[in-house]
Amino acid sequence: MKLLFDQNISFRILAKIQEFYPDAGQVRSLQLENSSDKEIWDFAKNNEYTIVTFDADFFEIANLNGHPPKIIWLRFGNTTTINIAKVLCEKYQLIKDFIDNPDYQGLACLEID
Repeated sequence: MKLLFDQNISFRILAKIQEFYPDAGQVRSLQLENSSDKEIWDFAKNNEYTIVTFDADFFEIANLNGHPPKIIWLRFGNTTTINIAKVLCEKYQLIKDFIDNPDYQGLACLEID
């Protein structure tokens, strides 16, 4: 599973989730740090990433354009990188199913709160 973390999530998340999500990237680590949402969207689509964000803009883009890429919208507000990592690791199976399970093929966005 290739997760792509938006700018509003620290690049430090990558080291904290490596065991569960070894193919994850963050916009800074992929030289996309000052890219527009559309550029990040296109990169994710072309490189088979699922975008992880706190930003409602990606949800809106998904509503307009469909998917891929899929979106994981974190809805629990400002928190620490450690807490984000903890939630993502605890929700590993749910996230895996959302991305890989054909039963969820029609869903563009997974909201986690």
